[in-house]
Amino acid sequence: MTRIRLILLGLGLAFLGYLVTQVGPETLLASFQTLSWRLLLIVWFPFALITVLDTLGWRYAFGRNPASFSTLVAVRLAGEAFNVTTPTASMGGEPVKAYLLRPQVPLGEALASVIVAKTTIALAQGLFLVVGITLALITLPPAAPLLNAMTWLAAAEAVALGGFVLAQQKGLFEGGLRFVRGLGLSWVNHGEEGVRRLDLALSAFYREHPGRLTLSLLFHFGGWVVGSLEVYLILHFIGVFIPLTTVLVIEAFVAAIKSAAFLIPAGVGAQEGGNMAIFAALGLGAGVGLTVTLVRRVRELTWVAAGLVALSVFRATPAGPELT
Repeated sequence: MTRIRLILLGLGLAFLGYLVTQVGPETLLASFQTLSWRLLLIVWFPFALITVLDTLGWRYAFGRNPASFSTLVAVRLAGEAFNVTTPTASMGGEPVKAYLLRPQVPLGEALASVIVAKTTIALAQGLFLVVGITLALITLPPAAPLLNAMTWLAAAEAVALGGFVLAQQKGLFEGGLRFVRGLGLSWVNHGEEGVRRLDLALSAFYREHPGRLTLSLLFHFGGWVVGSLEVYLILHFIGVFIPLTTVLVIEAFVAAIKSAAFLIPAGVGAQEGGNMAIFAALGLGAGVGLTVTLVRRVRELTWVAAGLVALSVFRATPAGPELT
């Protein structure tokens, strides 16, 4: 799988290079020059608010208030940076988050929380896509290829997420353990008790904490919506003025493409191409779509760097005793 993802990364980079040559490097450079000092605002402001909302979404994925909010922010940044910089299909950073919380939160409880948070952020993205499709019906003809593609993607997400939530309540990891054991891998027996406790923690959370689950979902949904503000500011600063409803459609569809391209490291190439298709379908021009995506890449790299710094700080700090 790692080899496949590295191949996909190489193909994505090649495709990105092709897209840049098609739009014209001078056109993209002119857009960045137009942004000027405003690029610093784009890099820090909207995403800082998104980080706060997503951290709150994770905070309520625990059955109780765990570590301090500032610790959760730092751990989340470190985990997300690990997701982006390693070929782990956007999942490798989740156990890293749980591991970094060990001095303050039992490992099983932390693992359950990142699974619940991953679920609620995916559910929130699915709901946001439904909102985007609904708003798109106002601006696009019902038979528009983009609208049809997003409708099918929403249906696929609904089936996948519904199955994932149901599996968590029915013993997702014990079932996975039985499957792996059936392949003749005897070493998996060593983790049987921990897997059972994790499944019990997940089912207990869904059963006993519907309020916290709802808050987690709402905060993550707010994070997706605030992402629209980033798109709006970029477009406004480069002289493209569109209604807020159209901005919401763009961000909902962009988020869906990002989710679908999870196998490609950082979605390189897929996100750029998809975004260009979205902007072109809305009559804004493929070049504008690529500009917006590249500006967001600059923001992403900045926050990944911050996450790697946080990760290095955690690694340099001696861990305290693990809670039981």
